[in-house]
Amino acid sequence: TAQVLLAVIASMYAVYHGPEGLAQIARNVHRRTAVLAAGLRKLGFVPQSDSFFDTLSVDAGAKRAEIVARAAAEKINLGISETSLRIALDETTTPATVEAVWRAFGGKLAYAEIDAETREALPDGLKRATSFLTHPVFHAHRSETEMLRYMRKLSDRDLALDRAMIPLGSCTMKLNATTEMMPLTWPEFGSLHPFVPREQATGYHALFARLEKWLCDITGYDAISLQPNSGAQGEYAGLLAIRGYHASRGETHRKICLIPSSAHGTNPASAAMVGMEVVVVACEKNGDVDVNDLRAKAEKHSNDLAAVMITYPSTHGVFEEHIREICDIVHGHGGQVYLDGANLNAQVGLSRPGDYGADVSHLNLHKTFCIPHGGGGPGMGPIGVKAHLAPFLPGHPAAKADAPVGPVSAAPFGSASILTISYIYILMMGGDGLKRATEIAILNANYIAARLDPHFPVLYKNAKGRVAHECIVDPRPLKTTSGVTVDDIAKRLIDYGFHAPTMSFPVPGTLMIEPTESESKAELDRFCDAMIAIRKEIAEVEAGRFKIEASPLRHAPHTVHDIADDDWKRAYTRAEGCFPAGSSRTDKYWSPVGRVDNVYGDRNLVCSCPPVSDYAEAAE
Repeated sequence: TAQVLLAVIASMYAVYHGPEGLAQIARNVHRRTAVLAAGLRKLGFVPQSDSFFDTLSVDAGAKRAEIVARAAAEKINLGISETSLRIALDETTTPATVEAVWRAFGGKLAYAEIDAETREALPDGLKRATSFLTHPVFHAHRSETEMLRYMRKLSDRDLALDRAMIPLGSCTMKLNATTEMMPLTWPEFGSLHPFVPREQATGYHALFARLEKWLCDITGYDAISLQPNSGAQGEYAGLLAIRGYHASRGETHRKICLIPSSAHGTNPASAAMVGMEVVVVACEKNGDVDVNDLRAKAEKHSNDLAAVMITYPSTHGVFEEHIREICDIVHGHGGQVYLDGANLNAQVGLSRPGDYGADVSHLNLHKTFCIPHGGGGPGMGPIGVKAHLAPFLPGHPAAKADAPVGPVSAAPFGSASILTISYIYILMMGGDGLKRATEIAILNANYIAARLDPHFPVLYKNAKGRVAHECIVDPRPLKTTSGVTVDDIAKRLIDYGFHAPTMSFPVPGTLMIEPTESESKAELDRFCDAMIAIRKEIAEVEAGRFKIEASPLRHAPHTVHDIADDDWKRAYTRAEGCFPAGSSRTDKYWSPVGRVDNVYGDRNLVCSCPPVSDYAEAAE
């Protein structure tokens, strides 16, 4: 998972400060560090290097424990190694903080006095002489109001959940309530370093313990690791646990991993990363795993079978009716069951992976448990395991040095601060609320499937004609009758004010729709009405009113530039293109760009940056 939301925060920091501001911050940090170093020398503690930027290491000798204790009394944590103490400064470090560090080292010095006699310690050869952040955007926003307006302009271009349903199948784009998000901003959580001593983070550890217990109760597993930072990283950690388990039993030869052809693409990638060999299992026409093929391949590879990776409900949006049998087959040949937790939003309160045979799952907190998922992150993919796999959960030198499986993340509890979101979500919902949310998610998906099936056939259903929490609709036959493609439908939905569903996954040319429990019947109807209206537009192409190339579908999405065009020469009216039937003129979402040729764009990289001359002007 790309931690896009965090990257946006970092980029906005650069936009606001610009190159001049960042350079000044760097100079201030280095200056404070140089003053700190000068004071330490006066106290008899010489830094290990004469050149430094923001971090000092000093030998403390026999006084190390005494210094660390005094620093703790000053509410300062020092980096501690076997031979030295490490002190790192940043832009939040004040002269008072520096004086407190000196007190920890046994001296009472005045910052102003030391500052007056201190030179910088950055060698001339290491000073940057080239320009950076030369794009105009890093020079245009220097007040809070300008920055606010810039971010507002950017957000207005997005079609996000605050405007409409995001019906992406397999992604569970549900509401991230403000109340759930608020603790993330509290300094008691957000300002703690990942490696602070445990006694300084008792609140965090209480949260970890309770969240782990709740997730165990929800999934039926016996232990949880909160370390993995994404679903894919969770898969990796889970498969490492399986490898560690087999190795502990002297069965390192077990490396075969069975994966259904409908699996998420990360599944075979994760298996390959841990050194497993992937064997693909076929699927039935209704989307279920071909149990006979699974049985045959499990028998063929019985001596070397390590695991099966299966998604439940399946990636096709249907509950796998043979899930217990699949687990029993794999267990019967000595393998372990890895259950992809991507679709847990269809299970919470109704079924538990640990009860029907799974040994390990990753739990997408950025899906089922409300951590924001837009733009690819920030992700969290803890793994739940049955008791026999618990010893092989990921360890970390800062928390569990003797773990047989090493860390999968830089910090022992992953992106700990965003765990507060899932904690508050579960706390507020309670068991009954979580179960009700699952029921509504499944109901909403079946309502959409029932309304759209006469217009866009639902590709996979169970024996009772139902789907799970998502459904796949199949417009592929319409390409023969009208020439319309799945891209045409997806882009036309933007004119109706909707983000497109997931396109061409897991079946090329189809749309996978997941409404979640967050949407009301009114919004579901608005979406279905838009899809049905698009089907009528396709019917007009089929009837010969115009060819697909001349239709609103092929020109979608329509922009303000289109409606303002003095030379409108299309086969349909401006109103038909820009304000399709049933859409609101008052609350119209305008796409910032028109139709993009996806295939051409993928094969021909085009720079949308300003010309080089603009960069030169900005630098001057």
